Amino acid sequence: MPAARRVVAVFDFDGTVTDRDTLVPFLVAAFGRRRVAAAFAAQPLAFAGTLLRVLPIDAFMPAPRLRALGPAYARGLASRLRPGALERIAWHRAQGHLLVLASATLDVYLDHVGAQLGFDHVLCTRLASRPGADGVERLTGALAGRDCTGPEKLRRLAALLGDLRAHELHAYGDSAGDRELLAAADHAHFRPFRRARA
Repeated sequence: MPAARRVVAVFDFDGTVTDRDTLVPFLVAAFGRRRVAAAFAAQPLAFAGTLLRVLPIDAFMPAPRLRALGPAYARGLASRLRPGALERIAWHRAQGHLLVLASATLDVYLDHVGAQLGFDHVLCTRLASRPGADGVERLTGALAGRDCTGPEKLRRLAALLGDLRAHELHAYGDSAGDRELLAAADHAHFRPFRRARA
């Protein structure tokens, strides 16, 4: 008899586990409303990668300062988490399934969210940095790798797990950025935690 495939549950974050976007409020907290508004004016349909390229973050934001905002911001998202998503995450954990959080949002707070919710792995958009002339690590305004959305989510999951066909895959998503992930899943769940309108 062939061995049973390991069950893996992959959750998108913004709009799936949460009830709204979390990236823009974080950027506002970190950089100020005026700078973020200017960045959106330059890139109105921006993903994290394009938005960060038009924020001059290396000019005024040492990396340790930005990262220091992450834990408190992650804790403050508790009221934004969908109860149905939390129940489903807990169910998968109780079954012994591997839990993966896969999102285009930033590592500086999503790593903390993943740890709080008991995920085994976090795949997300990560910021590039380099030492400044003063020896302090500074953000470059670029990403370390690609923006973790669309095909990149699936690529990173395959890099983590190997042959995806060797796993029984549950995928939870809510947008076009989850299309490839949902298409590859044995069990695709599109917007499963949104309440139906009366």
